[in-house]
Amino acid sequence: MALTKLDQLYRQVLLTHSRYPQNKGELTTFTCSQSGSNPSCGDQISVQVMVKEGVISQIAWQGSGCTISQASASIMTTLVIGKSVQDTKALCQSFFDLVTGEEWAQQNSHLLGDAQVFSSVKNFPARIKCATLAWHTLSACL
Repeated sequence: MALTKLDQLYRQVLLTHSRYPQNKGELTTFTCSQSGSNPSCGDQISVQVMVKEGVISQIAWQGSGCTISQASASIMTTLVIGKSVQDTKALCQSFFDLVTGEEWAQQNSHLLGDAQVFSSVKNFPARIKCATLAWHTLSACL
């Protein structure tokens, strides 16, 4: 079965973020931190966030696990820097809706940027936890 051009693009985005993760590391100062794990897959994620005046000014993450969990954490961090805590929580909810197949506002899909590559995860229930781990961890942190 041949991959469509869109599937090829999605695969490339996932592999790029997994191989060259963005914002992976530690912050020297932060306002909140949280850790999360997915025992069924072995994924582990820690998130550190610096919030200034209600806006995420810095974010870093550390972790190990499958390609999906690592790419998701990387993509998530690129999307939330510069966003308000309120907008970030709404973005997290939009992502949860996307990957679980729930109805979500089509007009807001552009806000998810590269995170839209996870739209097909809903077809693989065992991988939903992998994709959402970083997002749940960030949400709990905020």
